[in-house]
Amino acid sequence: MKLRVCLSALVLLSSLPMVTQAPLPTAPRKPALLLGAAWYPEQWPESRWDADLDLMEAAHINFVRVGEFAWSTMEPAEGKYQLDWLEHAVRAAERHHIAVVMGTPSAAPPAWLTTKYPETLRTKLDGSKDSHGNRQQFDWSDPKYRELARAVAEKMAERFGHDPNVIGWQIDNEYANESYGASTRVQFQDWLRAKYKTLDNLNARWTTSYWSESYQDWRQIPIEAANGNPGLLLNWRQFVSDTWRSYQKNQLDVIRAHAEPRQTITTNMMGWFDAYDHYTVSQDLDFASWDDYVGTGQLDVVRNSATHDLTRGFLRKNFWVMETQPGFVNWSKDNNALNKGEVRAMAWNAVGHGAEAVEYWQWRSALNGQEQYHGTLVGADGTPVPLYDEVKALGVDFEKAAPVLAGTTVESEVAVLQDYNSRWAINWQRHNQAFDPVESLLSFYGPLRALAGSVDVVSDTAPLGRYKLVVAPALNVLTPEAAKNLEAYVRGGGHLVLGQRSAMKDEDNSLATQRQPGALADLLGARVEQFYALDKTAPIEGQWGAGEDAVWAELIGVRSPETQVVMRYGKSNGWLDGQPAAVTRKVGKGSMTYIGAALDAQTMKAAAKWMMSESGAQGVFAAVPDGVDVAVRSGEGRRVVILTNYAADTQTVALPGEMESVLTGEKVSTVVLKQYDVVVLR
Repeated sequence: MKLRVCLSALVLLSSLPMVTQAPLPTAPRKPALLLGAAWYPEQWPESRWDADLDLMEAAHINFVRVGEFAWSTMEPAEGKYQLDWLEHAVRAAERHHIAVVMGTPSAAPPAWLTTKYPETLRTKLDGSKDSHGNRQQFDWSDPKYRELARAVAEKMAERFGHDPNVIGWQIDNEYANESYGASTRVQFQDWLRAKYKTLDNLNARWTTSYWSESYQDWRQIPIEAANGNPGLLLNWRQFVSDTWRSYQKNQLDVIRAHAEPRQTITTNMMGWFDAYDHYTVSQDLDFASWDDYVGTGQLDVVRNSATHDLTRGFLRKNFWVMETQPGFVNWSKDNNALNKGEVRAMAWNAVGHGAEAVEYWQWRSALNGQEQYHGTLVGADGTPVPLYDEVKALGVDFEKAAPVLAGTTVESEVAVLQDYNSRWAINWQRHNQAFDPVESLLSFYGPLRALAGSVDVVSDTAPLGRYKLVVAPALNVLTPEAAKNLEAYVRGGGHLVLGQRSAMKDEDNSLATQRQPGALADLLGARVEQFYALDKTAPIEGQWGAGEDAVWAELIGVRSPETQVVMRYGKSNGWLDGQPAAVTRKVGKGSMTYIGAALDAQTMKAAAKWMMSESGAQGVFAAVPDGVDVAVRSGEGRRVVILTNYAADTQTVALPGEMESVLTGEKVSTVVLKQYDVVVLR
C-alpha cells in the first residue's frame, strides 16, 4: 500500500521530488490536485507523530501545513532559534510520503517579544493597546516587529529553502487587524504626502473646505476608519492595503532569497473580507489562497462558488483552499455540522472553480486553547472522528482525478467585476441599509453562472478582451484607468452591463462631476437623472418581464436616439412612474447596458438570459435540474465537467453526449445524482 500511495503522490506532485538532491528545475510547475491538513506537531510529543501521519497517509492526505503559530517553539528567547523539532517533523512527514507547506509564525508573536518590545503591540481604535494571549495582536506597521518577523522567516528559509520535502510557504495567517497608533499615523501622513505632493492638492481633491476640514500641515491629518471625510476614509483603506503588502513582502523577499523557485509562496485570505484590497496584496504572491468556512447552516453554493472565483481572480490563475471546514467550526453563533456528504461536495466545489489543493483545518483537536471545539479529522484521543472516512474517500477520488485535471483551469466567456474602492464607498454611505454591494454582485453572478457554467470575478482594470460579456454591479468608484479599460472593451466589440450606483464617485471618493455613469455616459447615450433609496417596492416591466424593485431605483434619462429602453418603472413614487429603469445602446459590434433598478430574482434570471443572448456567450449544458451545480475546467486538449447535486431529491442529468466518468471509468450519457453526489466527466 505504501508503494501505491508513494507513486500516486509523485504523480500528483510531479514537480516536487521527495528524496532526490539533484538540481531542481528553476521554472515553477503547477501541482496537480492536493489534499491536506493543518498539522501542529509542536503541540504533541514526537513519539505520537508517526501514528498521526499513518492516519493521514491512509486517508490519502499528501501535504500538511506546519509552523504558522509556532513562534514561541521556534524562537523561545530572542535570537535563540530551535528548528530541529521542525526538521524532525518534515522528515517524519517525508517518511509517510506527505509534503510540507511551511508557515511563517508572525501571526502569533511570543510573550518575550511583546513584553520586551511593547511598541510592537497594535493600538486599537480606542487608543488602548492589545495584549498577549490571543493572536494578531501585533502592529503590522511597526519596524521592530517587521525586523523580528523577517529574522525568523530568514532562519526558516535558510534551513528549509532547499528541503526536498518542502513544497511551498504560507506567509503569516489571515491578515486582519491594522493599528491606529501615533507611529502608524505618521506613516499614513507620509504616504499621503507621497501621493498628493502638496496639501493644496489634497485639500482640493477631498473638498476639505466642507465643515472646515482643511489641513495646513501634514501632521494634522488624522486616522479615520468609519466616519471621516470620504477621501480620507478611502485613502486610509488604500494605505492599509499597501502596508499589508509591504509587511508581506518583508518576509517574502527573504524567503525567495534562500528558497528554490519550485517552493511557491502564498498567504491565506478570507473571501469577501474587505479590510484591505486583495488585488494589491496578492500581486507579489505566486498564487492566491483562501480559507473556506460555512459557519452556521449549510453551504450556500452560489456565494461559495463566487468566493472561489473571486480568489482565482486576484491573480487570474488557479488557487488553493488553504483551510476549510471539517464538519463544523467553533466560532459561529450555532456551530452545526455539515450534512453527511456535504464536506466532500464542498471540496469538489472548490476544485471545479480552479482549486489545486484543499486543506482541512485542523487535523487533530488541540487539548487547550481558544478553538477546542472546532471540527477535526482526528479527536483529542488520536482516533478518527466519523468525518475521517468521508475525507479518506475524497482522497481516493482526488488521486483518480488528478491526472485528468492537471494543466486545466476555468476558462470563462463571462466576467463580473469586483472593486474594493466601490465596496468601501458604498458601505460607508449605503443610503439604503439593504444595499449590500456583495449581495448586489451575487444577484448578477448566480443566474449568469447557472447559464454560462463558469464566470470569472476580476477587477475593473483586468484585461477584458477574452470575455463576450462583462457585468459591473455597483461599480461605485470609477477611476480613469478603469473608465479607459471599460470603454476600450466596448469599442473593441465587448458587451458591458453596469448595475445601479455605478460611476457615482471618482478616484478620491468624491462625487463625479458627470452624472452616472460618469465618463461612460456619452458611450451609453443616457445618464442617471436621480437616484432613490426605496422604502416601498417599485414595479418594473419590459423585455425582461414584470417584477419589483425593493431597494434602489435610478431614473435614467435617454440622450441619444440610438439608446433603447429595455425596462420601465410602473406607478411608484411619482418621480419614477413610466421612466426608464434599464437602457442599452449598440456601439459598433459591442454594446453598453445600464440597469438602474435592483432586479428581483425572477427578473434577474430573464435579464441574464437576455445578456447571454445579446453577447453571444454560450453555456456548456442547455439545462440542468435545479440544485445541480455545473463546473468546467479546460486545458491541454481536455474539458473536465464536475456535476454536484445539492438538492434534497435525486436528480437525473442528460449529458450532451457520451462522456467518461473519471471516478468510475465508465462511459455515460446520463447520470443520476443523489444529494451531495459528485460526478467528474471528461
